[in-house]
Amino acid sequence: MPPGARPGKPRWYLYPGGTLPASPTAHEVHPSHPSRLRILLCLALLPLRLAAADSIDTVEKSAVDWAKIRAETVRLQTEQQSERELLQSTVAALRERVRLLEEKRDSLAAKAGADAREAELTAKSDLARASLRTADARLKVLTEGLVQLRPWLPPRLSKALELPYKSLSDPLLTAGERMQFASTVLNRCAQFNQAVNGGDEALTLEGDSEPHVMEVVYWGLAQAYALDRVSGRAYLGHPGERGWVWDARPDLLDSVAKVMAIYKDKADPEYVELPATLRGPWAPKPGP
Repeated sequence: MPPGARPGKPRWYLYPGGTLPASPTAHEVHPSHPSRLRILLCLALLPLRLAAADSIDTVEKSAVDWAKIRAETVRLQTEQQSERELLQSTVAALRERVRLLEEKRDSLAAKAGADAREAELTAKSDLARASLRTADARLKVLTEGLVQLRPWLPPRLSKALELPYKSLSDPLLTAGERMQFASTVLNRCAQFNQAVNGGDEALTLEGDSEPHVMEVVYWGLAQAYALDRVSGRAYLGHPGERGWVWDARPDLLDSVAKVMAIYKDKADPEYVELPATLRGPWAPKPGP
């Protein structure tokens, strides 16, 4: 019994976990008694249990929050993945569309370029055809003039151009063929006009039914002299009103015979006076 305690009256002692009765018989318990130990242990563990209960609530709440966050994260990841796949497929579709549009653009550009080139070629072809028609019309006028000019050509030259003139009379000639034959006639005329041509030639004079072989010398396209040694006559040839004519000139017999001898190298060269016509009947008349 503690000092100062009264018998028969319960006493109480203070302990760290609370107060206990301090009866020496029924209420007083020794600190080493098992019941007291259990009580002390419970009292000591009571704050731990309360703390544990609070910790469990906190953990449970944290777990719930984490589950919600995890579910939201999974949902967002799923949506992001779906949106990424959708964007990737959209990008692929757009790239394919861009490729098709580029091919269509290139095709249209090529077609437009081909159409432009075709239009340009068509325009050039039309211009060339128009120019060809103009040139062909001029050639027809030129060839008609050459055909009409034939009677005024020297007889020797006219016979030499028999084939080109016959070809020029064909109405089915193309422009190129007509140009070729016209050039042949003009070139031969130019060559004949720049030279002295002579030799024996069969000539049919006006009023004669048969040709006579004569010695002839042509001075270009507008002058010629002929000598008939059988009949002893001399002739002066030139373009007349209706074609080439031979005028009998008995007064020129000696001069023409001398010219023939010089041309054939049977006489020494010397000056010989002979008449010449400087203007043809087709030339324009001089003004007043």
